[in-house]
Amino acid sequence: MFEQTFKNIDDLLYKDSGADSELDYIGQTSWVMFLRYLDELEQDKADEAGLKGQDYQYILDEKYRWGSWAMPKDADGKVDHHVAMTGPDLVQFVDGELFPYLAKFKQTAESPQTIEYKIGEIFSELKNKIQSGYNLREILEYADALPFRSSKDKHELSHLYETKIKNMGNAGRNGGQYYTPRPLIRAMIKVVNPKMGETVYDGAAGSCGFLCEAYEYMKNRMDRSTTNFETLHEHTFYGKEKKNLAYVIGIMNMILHGIEAPNIIHTNTLGESLSDIQEKDRYHVILANPPFGGKERKEVQQNFDIKTGETAFLFMQHFLKSLKTGGRAAVVIKNTVLSNTDNASVALRKLILETCNLHTILDMPSGTFLGAGVKTVVLFFDKGEPTKNIWYYQLDPGRNMGKTNPLNDKDLEAFVELQKTKPETEQSWNLKVNDIDETTCDLSVKNPNTPEEAPLRTPEVILAEMEILDVQTNAILKSIKELI
Repeated sequence: MFEQTFKNIDDLLYKDSGADSELDYIGQTSWVMFLRYLDELEQDKADEAGLKGQDYQYILDEKYRWGSWAMPKDADGKVDHHVAMTGPDLVQFVDGELFPYLAKFKQTAESPQTIEYKIGEIFSELKNKIQSGYNLREILEYADALPFRSSKDKHELSHLYETKIKNMGNAGRNGGQYYTPRPLIRAMIKVVNPKMGETVYDGAAGSCGFLCEAYEYMKNRMDRSTTNFETLHEHTFYGKEKKNLAYVIGIMNMILHGIEAPNIIHTNTLGESLSDIQEKDRYHVILANPPFGGKERKEVQQNFDIKTGETAFLFMQHFLKSLKTGGRAAVVIKNTVLSNTDNASVALRKLILETCNLHTILDMPSGTFLGAGVKTVVLFFDKGEPTKNIWYYQLDPGRNMGKTNPLNDKDLEAFVELQKTKPETEQSWNLKVNDIDETTCDLSVKNPNTPEEAPLRTPEVILAEMEILDVQTNAILKSIKELI
């Protein structure tokens, strides 16, 4: 049922002249769903307060609540078409009154950690792109039919929302940055194993896939207590995201997973100077897939000890600085970080090897990331002790990766299991840091255990075999002729 609702909303957006692409569809679906969710949340809180004999202080003024402008209902619970705005009136209200009213919450909220602030931020960032008030009226009616109340509903909605994010990743070049395959994220989390009481950080949060999956992982393993739930919801997951749309999608994704006011800050992570990061700003666990290939301006590069225009290398320095001593990290990065010979790459490898135990490198097959023609590796490191030994694992799913053949959890099972003991196999090997070249610190993926292929035959041998085969063929033809 949910799936059909999402499809119907997409069909209406496709017809509308204002929304042009998958990216627009998910942005527009997000703000509508967010307001629908907010209404349910307020209803629940009002009911709770009522049971305790208290009054509930609504966040939104009556005029701007879902039941007033989006879905005014008559006594039978049907849309009251006498009251409900539609056509140009509706669009005019949304653009001229609703969005500006909601955007103001950013100024009036007590702190960025409140749902009020998130409302303000989302509606300062997004614009309504639905130009037909008749399409918008239908979209609101579909959204109204989505149940948000039970955790089962939320689970199904979050699953569908993830599918939308994935489709957006498949839709083109700039969608891919939002989507890291979930099986890879889950494998990274299993190896790093975040525990209750630890903080988890992603400085390039995108659609918050790492934080949502880490939340599920920790929730399923914790003792069920009010204190633990509160810790998990309020003091465990932290993220930063620069892009407007990704920020809104990430917030919505976390809300659908059950986190009411996610600690996601809308900011350029790399705009922060490394020297400003204090102990209070550090985290126990970092999980991330920073954007690669981007170029940062000179003034941003000034915030870093190792100057480079490559965004991913700047993020890597930010993560090293943001990790607590004894903290654990898993970061997806372009494989050129292991072998490039420019000064910045060499300096970054030295920094990692000297300040962290880079214990595992997972080499991913090409095609892992749709639309991005880059080879990636995952670096697993613990901060505080230098690296002595690195265990490499070359993932080979035995098929070509692609849109119809994406990564699955089974592909990564062997890696997660073997990582505990780090043995030598045909796909894995160990490298002693003492054996690498000190000047370049080259850490390229070179598998010494690949089974040897049969040696190629010399031309003489091939020609001699062809002559023998010719003789045999002629003999067979001769015997067939004799039979005829």
